[in-house]
Amino acid sequence: MKKALLVGINNYPGYENDLRGCLNDVTNVQDILVKHFGFDPAGIRTLADSRATKAAIVDSLSSLVAKCSAGDVLVFHYSGHGSQVRDLDGDELDDGKDEILCPYDFNWKNGFVADDDLAAILKGLPKGVHLEVLLDSCHSGTGTREIVLDRGRLAELGAAVGAGLADQAFKLVWGSAGCLRHKFLTPPPDVALRADEVFGPELAVRRVGSLGKGMNHALWAACRSNQFSADADIGGTPNGAFTYYFCRHVRDSDGKLTRAELLKRIRASLRHEGYSQVPQLEGPESKKKKLPFGAEGEGTAGRGEDR
Repeated sequence: MKKALLVGINNYPGYENDLRGCLNDVTNVQDILVKHFGFDPAGIRTLADSRATKAAIVDSLSSLVAKCSAGDVLVFHYSGHGSQVRDLDGDELDDGKDEILCPYDFNWKNGFVADDDLAAILKGLPKGVHLEVLLDSCHSGTGTREIVLDRGRLAELGAAVGAGLADQAFKLVWGSAGCLRHKFLTPPPDVALRADEVFGPELAVRRVGSLGKGMNHALWAACRSNQFSADADIGGTPNGAFTYYFCRHVRDSDGKLTRAELLKRIRASLRHEGYSQVPQLEGPESKKKKLPFGAEGEGTAGRGEDR
């Protein structure tokens, strides 16, 4: 059996840095799961915006794990804000930080899903269950998604500025509503003071990669720990840059790229288009040589270009 939980959050009430591409990310991932990896739409649950509360995410993921058995394939995809807080359990001996996913009802006290929460849920996976995790969120200190205009929009911006069209340039950069999407979920002073250096230096991706030692899983992170994950305008449509190119190369290859080859092509596309983020793939080496999402068959070079 194949099942998936897809979470996308654009709207963060009370914060001024809403995102734009996360709901499109959910639609994009659902499309490739159904068309290229044999998932039944009935087996895919989506949580979007107001439905993606902390309780809903935790309960849905717990239910997904509780109802699976050996041989099943599970997918958890999250697209939204991410951040870090000081570890309160004493289990982060290297850096003293917990990575968090920010749900719709996010708050800095306890309104988040920490890596410890994910690990606690996923340790209940029965042996022989394959899990694929995709996190299109930031793993750097203050952790949100970078806002990037694609080349077409940049050309429009340059033309508008050169022609003295201030209103047009304003809308291109700030949006038709005239509202800037901030790059950071800025912590309030009390959280920043408690966290000390939490919102600073690089944090190794190994933490999110260690959701469960020995687990039969593969984990995709949209960027390195000290980078932003782009909430981008691609061809006039908002998308998470990582998720967009992940899905594009799956389609171009009809799902026949190994994880290692897929990672290589996603990185090449992001680099070619001027994004600074470098996606990461965590999991056993044997998994990197196989097709994603529990697909059977031999990997191929695919038909997509490396950009």
